[in-house]
Amino acid sequence: MYVKRLLAATVAAGAVLLGLGPAATADEGRPAPSEAGTAFRTAVAVEQGQRATADASTGDYLYWQFPAGAGQQPTVKATVTLPETATRNGTATWQLDVFDGLRRRQACASGAPTQRAARDEASVTLTCTLRTVRPWAERWANDPLPGAYYVRLTVADAPDRDMGLPVHAEMQVTAEDAGGARAEGGSLGAPLHAAAVTEPEDGWNGSWWSGRWGWTLGGAVLCALAAIGGYTLTRHPRRR
Repeated sequence: MYVKRLLAATVAAGAVLLGLGPAATADEGRPAPSEAGTAFRTAVAVEQGQRATADASTGDYLYWQFPAGAGQQPTVKATVTLPETATRNGTATWQLDVFDGLRRRQACASGAPTQRAARDEASVTLTCTLRTVRPWAERWANDPLPGAYYVRLTVADAPDRDMGLPVHAEMQVTAEDAGGARAEGGSLGAPLHAAAVTEPEDGWNGSWWSGRWGWTLGGAVLCALAAIGGYTLTRHPRRR
């Protein structure tokens, strides 16, 4: 029975340690916006986890901006409710782009940032998951860095007669925590253009926690408990 209790404690301790990494949470500090900007300068600030909405016309450029700190991997999801089928004249291609604080377009590590909507479709959904935000990078690199990020949503191709038709857009940003600044060994002196957005809960340079700490501490605890168990079995052999 003692051995079973020891093994159970070992498993529990390892699970706790390996699960210590903080999860990204939505910041509900301000109401979700019900409009979007029409350019980088007028981009509406959105906090992670909020669902922003906007009523617009086909052909408009919709801009939002959101914060992202080191160690986070943001995912942008936008859904456009299209005009009534009877008013449309053909298919349309919608495009979702994400830019950093220096207005450099960031590549999507995964997702579908370009989607073609058939004439009879009621809505279209676009997604873009960025690479993990790094705490620092070389000057020549185009790595995602801590600070504000811009979202641009627009129709890239549609019949001329469909331009101006009303649409409704919803946009939400979520982020997974992929490790803290210490996992990279450096930090940025200041966030890239972050005046209009709220600093993430773990700060611009990320939490001290990273997956490396979890595996290191978890392995150390497991080894220590295994050693204690072996010592106990050696000191107190089972009686026949």
